[in-house]
Amino acid sequence: MMTPKRDSISILMAFPHAMSRELLMGALKRHKHFHVFDSATTAQEAVEAVKSANPDVALISMTLSDGPLSGFGALRQIRELAPDVKSVLLFYTHERNLVVDAFRAGARGVFCISESNFQALCRCVEQVHAGQIWASSAELSEVIEAFTQLAPVRVVNADGMRLLTKREEDVVRLLAEGLQNKEIAKELKLS
Repeated sequence: MMTPKRDSISILMAFPHAMSRELLMGALKRHKHFHVFDSATTAQEAVEAVKSANPDVALISMTLSDGPLSGFGALRQIRELAPDVKSVLLFYTHERNLVVDAFRAGARGVFCISESNFQALCRCVEQVHAGQIWASSAELSEVIEAFTQLAPVRVVNADGMRLLTKREEDVVRLLAEGLQNKEIAKELKLS
């Protein structure tokens, strides 16, 4: 393994298909600021590579050789193990729930291979390395929409028994939505 130049971005590539992985790695290696130091085909290989080399950016396919959506498991483990490693989840087709789940799992960027070109991937790596979030406008809108749709509030004990009445849950829900006391009272028709 070569030592990266001081001003280069070290990249881990986790991709299941050998030919595609080699082609992408070769293209990334030709970029003057990138140092692709390792590749992985499974989630465990990706985690081990992060442990041993601590890359700047990890490009992780959503599906690795160990199964569909196994890239999400790799993302979570990498986030726990090395929170400074910035991960980008690569996927083939745009699916709303996958974008939201990728950010929940710890991705700093999402990149749809079938909808973008190589120059966009290079910009993605550079921007994520610089601390930015990478996603298309449509993908960011989906993430914002998902986070604005609050799940119903249910406060339960360890046995699953409700600790709040329906009315108390309504108050908590409205409070979580950012309403002030007077607005909550008006909404619930309280004096």
